[in-house]
Amino acid sequence: MPSEFPSPETRKRIQQAFDPDLLRVAGHRLIDEVSIHLKKAQQTEGKVLEWCSPEHNKSDAASWVNERICPSNDPEALIKHFTELIKTAMNRGINLHDPRYIGHQVPPPVPLAGLMDSLGSLTNQVMAIYEMGPWATSVESVMIDKLGMALGWKKDTFSGLVTHGGSLANLTGLLTARNVMLKDSWKAGLPHYNPDKSPVVVTHQDAHYSTSRSVGILGIGTSQVVKVGLDSKRHMDPNQLETVLARLRKNGRPIVAVCACSCATPIGAFDPLPEIAEVCRRHDVWLHVDAAHGGAAVMSPRYRHLVSGLDRADSIVWDAHKMMHVPALCAFVLYRNREHRFEAFQQDAPYLFDPTAPGQADYDAGMKTIECTKRAAGFGLWGIWSLWGSQLFADLVEMTFDLASGFYEQLMEAEDFQPLHKPECNIVVFQYIPKELEDSPLEEIGEFQLNLRRRIVESGQFYIVSTRLDGIGALRVAIMNPLTTKDHFNALLEGIRVEGKRIINMI
Repeated sequence: MPSEFPSPETRKRIQQAFDPDLLRVAGHRLIDEVSIHLKKAQQTEGKVLEWCSPEHNKSDAASWVNERICPSNDPEALIKHFTELIKTAMNRGINLHDPRYIGHQVPPPVPLAGLMDSLGSLTNQVMAIYEMGPWATSVESVMIDKLGMALGWKKDTFSGLVTHGGSLANLTGLLTARNVMLKDSWKAGLPHYNPDKSPVVVTHQDAHYSTSRSVGILGIGTSQVVKVGLDSKRHMDPNQLETVLARLRKNGRPIVAVCACSCATPIGAFDPLPEIAEVCRRHDVWLHVDAAHGGAAVMSPRYRHLVSGLDRADSIVWDAHKMMHVPALCAFVLYRNREHRFEAFQQDAPYLFDPTAPGQADYDAGMKTIECTKRAAGFGLWGIWSLWGSQLFADLVEMTFDLASGFYEQLMEAEDFQPLHKPECNIVVFQYIPKELEDSPLEEIGEFQLNLRRRIVESGQFYIVSTRLDGIGALRVAIMNPLTTKDHFNALLEGIRVEGKRIINMI
């Protein structure tokens, strides 16, 4: 150990790193810069994404920690360097607040929700146990209550948890289903079934990949995923579900769960949950609904019918960081039966959970989530609900869903565009088919869409995504920004035409 420990330099550097006055100055600077950045994004100044290769971005990011470290510990120098850091981070990221971002199902968060969310990061309100994050835990508990009651459930009859994203939420919900439907599987594991008698998970044909990933993690095996056929609108067909469940029961196959979607990712199709729930009831099967994207439709009187029957599910996944416009990640798992709240995990950790306060178990997040140390994810949702009430969520759903309907009409009116479905929410899949390609094979038209999408994104004009329907490439938008307008859609169509002609001229 040095003769003088800690050294004056060490003590000064640590004190400065934790200096509240430095935070105050830096915080003001941060808000000023973010405000300027968001204003430019909302006014579509600049590009949606400043495209750089992964190698280029990584090299530049490395330069800040290798060659461009702040040359001085002087407070003014630190603030100047801090400003350069945040400007670089914002300029090189994707601009979700730009109305031309209509890509993945990731929203521009309500800015004040981001400020509320930062409280958990600044003060590190971790949530394995209640006493480590008492207010954060209480906030999440209130939000669970509000969402459950919005579904129509009676208070204190249901339960839930908040976790880091829809994938973890699906895993947690299906783990609970496995433990309830396959007794003792948590402790004893899965028996060595004859392959013809192995447990199965029955899913929507277009279910999110996290569903089959969860089945693999749970030891059931992805080959034991049974997919149910779809109707003409890509909904799970209740009649086909009836046939599948009857066959599985006849063959003695244990059924862990049926996984329905509200809505499915490819085109935003909402399954007919009342009929599906009735089929599951007749066969005594757990119903799990992935409503990560569409659960917020519950908040809208105009669109609530899309999730009719959601209240009959045994477990539900609902991402607030999608249609409720809060920062990622804030995903809810809700259980209709309160008795299932501790079924996912059945472990004892005496160094963590306090046996002298058994009533607190209901509030200890570590009892119900995969995470031990879990970030406080509910501050953003609680904050904007407290500021604007539930009506804001109805407004956001209705605005973006209506925008999708309007975009669909624009596509119908354009001779060189073809919508591939009538949207049920804010997801629209379509193709651009110029005259030069009208008689081309479907596969060639599909590949044209994928190349077109890449050029659009790298140009920075718009951010859209692609998908494949029945194996054929298509363009896809998820209208997550309520500030997007018809004028933006017109510009998108023209931009697609321009880039499409450039590709054709290269062929």
